[in-house]
Amino acid sequence: MLFEESLLNIVSITFTSLVLAELLNVASEIQTCAAVYPPSKAAAVAVLQQQQQQQHQQHQQQQQQHQQQQQQQHQQQHHQQQQQHQQQQQQHQQQQQRQQQQQHHHQQQQQQHHQQQQQHHQQQQQQQQQLYCVLHAGTH
Repeated sequence: MLFEESLLNIVSITFTSLVLAELLNVASEIQTCAAVYPPSKAAAVAVLQQQQQQQHQQHQQQQQQHQQQQQQQHQQQHHQQQQQHQQQQQQHQQQQQRQQQQQHHHQQQQQQHHQQQQQHHQQQQQQQQQLYCVLHAGTH
């Protein structure tokens, strides 16, 4: 057991040091680029526009997913209604169960949609901070 633990420690330390070395390389490359190519406002605006387009596409995809979920729910309700007509003896019990399931499913969809909106809002805040950093990097 001790040998396996020490081997795992060595592997994790090696991996960590490799990652740190790579991060240092990237940081030095960024500093070099910043020195050679001072940031321009036009470049920053172009980057921001590209990010906004990507964000818009993601938002459209999320809306499509939400519509698909609503369609699936509608199909399930239709299928359940057909079953209710076939099984009239157990109708009362099944209706209660179905209503509970549908309410639970609807709550999950609302929570998922709310999380997607929060994620969308966080992405916008991050992009605004990035643009602020890029614009003010040229003035220092």
